[in-house]
Amino acid sequence: MTTQPTPKGSTGTPKGAWQITFLLFLFMVVNFADKIVVGLAGVPIKKDLGLTPEQFGTLGSSFFYLFSISAIVIGFVANRASTRWILLILALIWAVTQFPMVGTVDFTTLVICRIILGAGEGPAAAVAIHAIYKWFPDEKRTLPTAILSQGSAFGVILTMPALGWVINAYSWHLAFGVLGVVSLLWAVAWFALGKEGPLASTSAVVADEQRIPYWRLLTSRTFIGCVAATFGAYWALSLGLTWFTSFIIEGLGYTQKQANFISILPWVFGAVVVILSGWISQLMLARGFTTRGARGVLGSVPLIVGGCILATLPYVPTGWLMPLLVIGSGLCGAIYVVCPAMLGEFTPVSQRGAMIAIYGALYTLSGILAPQVMGNVIQHATTPMAGYMSGFTINAAIMVGSGVLGLLLLWPNTERARLAGTSQPAGAIKGAMSPT
Repeated sequence: MTTQPTPKGSTGTPKGAWQITFLLFLFMVVNFADKIVVGLAGVPIKKDLGLTPEQFGTLGSSFFYLFSISAIVIGFVANRASTRWILLILALIWAVTQFPMVGTVDFTTLVICRIILGAGEGPAAAVAIHAIYKWFPDEKRTLPTAILSQGSAFGVILTMPALGWVINAYSWHLAFGVLGVVSLLWAVAWFALGKEGPLASTSAVVADEQRIPYWRLLTSRTFIGCVAATFGAYWALSLGLTWFTSFIIEGLGYTQKQANFISILPWVFGAVVVILSGWISQLMLARGFTTRGARGVLGSVPLIVGGCILATLPYVPTGWLMPLLVIGSGLCGAIYVVCPAMLGEFTPVSQRGAMIAIYGALYTLSGILAPQVMGNVIQHATTPMAGYMSGFTINAAIMVGSGVLGLLLLWPNTERARLAGTSQPAGAIKGAMSPT
């Protein structure tokens, strides 16, 4: 067995890279705490405002109305502007949009604030990834990307008990205010400690900075595969953010206090999946596997397996629902680790911020659809439980389909050659699943 050579342009990890990684991890913790609060407070919000399942689905979807547009616009800005200042401005927007909910609000005000918050959070993950890639060379990016992705899981794991206590002891209004204060605290820390990475002009696979037309990048099969695969994963995540706590209370009969802790389980399992995926991917690369196997296959197969598990939910005893739902939805996490790294393999650095942002903008469109579809299905079902089961079955089909598309389309190790119009490296396809 021979190993892949160290990519041209590779360099060591600059001093301070892990400090920035930790700060951006906290950034994503706050990001997902903001996302989860509506789902966590779903039952009291529905009661206080008299919302139907369809209206609550609309509320969940509203967060994503400007999410994608904002992600694309700011992604292009990130190609030229300092990510340090972009991230600071985003955090301030998060804070400002939380505080109106501390007082008495109606459904319209709540929706408007969530739309503005979504516009501020749409670019967050892409800009954070673009920022962290300025601190790590290509062959060392998978693990920090996995850590950054864990901000989503820990944003739920750490804040659910805390916000749940605030909701139970005080009100759901105050929970939003707490998140506003936390966003301000992160902004202060980032202003004091945040820096721009020194590897802004370094790319592991692009020896020069020759630009590639965006239409070619956006129609490349690996880009399409990343969007398709992550679309299915984000469908499951969006349901978890909006409907999971309500399902535990309304479908399984638990109290709000019990649901606050049970809701953590999928995120704990998902955190383990993401960290393992990042570690396994990096280990496979070190042992000479191509990125087709170490990233493309590794990210796609768990989606298919997870979807198959979710498809069994309507047919198993009630006692099996929670563990199967936790495992099936948690397996989605692997794709978030590998897709940004795959896009970074063939995208010139000067275009990477926009490409990762467009990728995020497209796959998060499922965030608009998933909560609304679940709300409509529940409202028109014979019982809430039947509606939830139908919604999870739709989720299963989408996950399997997206995983299959990812498995067919994700070939990052040969994408650069295709985009450059040159022939594929000899043995690229043959060696995709085994060390080369």
